[in-house]
Amino acid sequence: MSFQNPVFIPGPTNMPEAVRLACHMPTIDHRSPTFGKILHPCLDGVRQVLKSNSAHIFIFPSTGTGGWETTLTNTLSKGDKVLAARNGMFSHRWIDMCQRHGLDVHIIETPWGQGLPADQYQDVLKADTNHEIKAVLATHNETATGVKSDIAAVRAALDAADHPALLFVDGVSSIASMDFRFDEWGVDVAVTGSQKGFMLPAGLAIVGFSDKAVAATETADLPRTFFDIRDMQKGYAANAFPYTPPVGLMNGLKTSLEMLLDEGIDNVIARHTRIATGVRLAVKAWGLDLCAASPDVYSDTVSAICTPDGFNATDIVTHADEVYGVAFGVGLGEVAGKVFRIGHLGSLTDVMMLSGLATAEMCMVDLGMGVKLGSGVAAAQEYYRTNPATK
Repeated sequence: MSFQNPVFIPGPTNMPEAVRLACHMPTIDHRSPTFGKILHPCLDGVRQVLKSNSAHIFIFPSTGTGGWETTLTNTLSKGDKVLAARNGMFSHRWIDMCQRHGLDVHIIETPWGQGLPADQYQDVLKADTNHEIKAVLATHNETATGVKSDIAAVRAALDAADHPALLFVDGVSSIASMDFRFDEWGVDVAVTGSQKGFMLPAGLAIVGFSDKAVAATETADLPRTFFDIRDMQKGYAANAFPYTPPVGLMNGLKTSLEMLLDEGIDNVIARHTRIATGVRLAVKAWGLDLCAASPDVYSDTVSAICTPDGFNATDIVTHADEVYGVAFGVGLGEVAGKVFRIGHLGSLTDVMMLSGLATAEMCMVDLGMGVKLGSGVAAAQEYYRTNPATK
């Protein structure tokens, strides 16, 4: 891969130069007031990105996976029942983590390519008259299949069943790129990471807790030390972490949040939708299909593109890397070898995306797929030309 070319993977994403430089800073005393001037703008900025007035924000040196573990260990006890749907690799991995922690997971098996089945969630919750289910897991954007799910509908299912379970949302590849409404959707814990919409290297797990989720920490008995939000709360009150913080990454996050909020979070969301629409029009022009089953579940951060039967989609990713120095994403799990993924999130423009589409076309032509060179690029160009970015 060439460092001169942008990446088109669904994370880590391209880094703006200002963010990279913000991470590259001299050592400071992380227990001095100077660190507080980095920490608190990060907490406030993330809360704004989540569209919340009340979320308790916690930032750990970790990744989204650590955010999952933070969520579970701070709110649940061994043997607690959890409801989840498995519709892709990342929902599967969160379920696996629950099981490794001794939780009892009721799994709704869902075809890969489809969104979360809110109606089935509601049926299970209504049947749970003793309220044994303590939490509902929802993957907002399934990165493996390019599928978004309706979190408002999952909340509606909880409300229709009059069920008190906590609502946990994996927003790793959606938050700071796609519309996310923590307060409006009644989310209890939202999980994301630094390396996607926040345009940073991997290294930060970013979570938002509702008051209800914070209260659950008092009775939860799963082991936790590094990820204990109570220790983090005490540290924040003193402008510090309970251990050495990743100061450079935090300073980068502060700069990233300034950029996102200066652009306007709704404009950021609109930019992602516009770029993703151009990609989808290109895929249609190529005569290919998305893994996502229908337009209502199309992701605005990643497109998983199906290749014809008998063609190994991974060959496109390998060829792009070896011949053109460009990175695309491979298929994962059940769709390995069946799809290749184009990430279109983070620090990205129409012009950058056109270069990725052009590269994908060259690879498919090189590999004999029968795609017409320039067809997808032209479709995206026409859309971008007539739907300019918000000023």
